[in-house]
Amino acid sequence: MTTAAPVLLTVPEVMARLKVGRTKVYDLIRTNRLASLKVDGCRRIPDDAVRDFIRRGMGEAA
Repeated sequence: MTTAAPVLLTVPEVMARLKVGRTKVYDLIRTNRLASLKVDGCRRIPDDAVRDFIRRGMGEAA
């Protein structure tokens, strides 16, 4: 049984999805509100982390 590898997004891709700037994405990462990892010095954000962030935000807004 194989599982699909997680989709890793770049900071610009996350910026586009969340419609925020670069500084905001890094602020979310720095404050542990958005999970990320470094791959050879490049920051990558799992697609699931972006979806979880949006889901949490929707819960807070309700």
